[in-house]
Amino acid sequence: MRVWRRWFFLKVAAQKTLERVISKAGLGSRTQARTWIHARRVTVNGKVVENPDHWIDFDRDKVAFDGKPLEVSEKIYLLLHKPAGYITTFKDPEGRPTVYDLLQGVETFVSPVGRLDLDTSGLLILTNDNQFAERMTNPEYHVPKTYRVGCEGAVADDAVQALRRGVELSDGPTRPAVVKRIDAQTLEIVLTEGRNRQVRRMIEAIGNQVGTLTRIRIGGVGIGALEAGKWRWLAGQEVEELRPR
Repeated sequence: MRVWRRWFFLKVAAQKTLERVISKAGLGSRTQARTWIHARRVTVNGKVVENPDHWIDFDRDKVAFDGKPLEVSEKIYLLLHKPAGYITTFKDPEGRPTVYDLLQGVETFVSPVGRLDLDTSGLLILTNDNQFAERMTNPEYHVPKTYRVGCEGAVADDAVQALRRGVELSDGPTRPAVVKRIDAQTLEIVLTEGRNRQVRRMIEAIGNQVGTLTRIRIGGVGIGALEAGKWRWLAGQEVEELRPR
């Protein structure tokens, strides 16, 4: 079964919608790509395609933008210390600040690897390497993510043990987590799965609430002394350490 799932993942990865192909090439966001496609600026195999959801087969299709062959930008990888109060989409209909407001000096379009919600701060990786991002977020690879959690109330020892064993959520039990107590109200939790608002829901499951939540590490790469709102390039060795195999 595992062999079949891996084959299916590679097969899907070989095909993308036209809007995603343009975005992953580093030209702009998927929203911008849809606008360009509707404006008839994109061709596939010499023919104008106005459907952003048109499927592209990388093995045989030739995509051009404004008459020029689409070229994939050099792969780049960066680490951002996301502050609370920023969202991870390119634009927000409500006008809230996004992480893209913080990427001064980054000329190639990059996408977040996974998400951090509005009120969560910490380590966010962004890249234009589609395969790298998909493998980083694929639950089969169990990439560990470490969070510093400040709870609103003291966390009892039996509650810590429950988190370590796994707790029951609305979408099923969690995997056992590595949990380290920092003080009465602060924990470090290492997860190898990435469900929506998982840490917050786990803390609620033990009868507490999250006060502050910061992702401090992914795999072997930590946020270190990087200030909130700042970003840096990932070193080649860090990228290789993160790359799931």
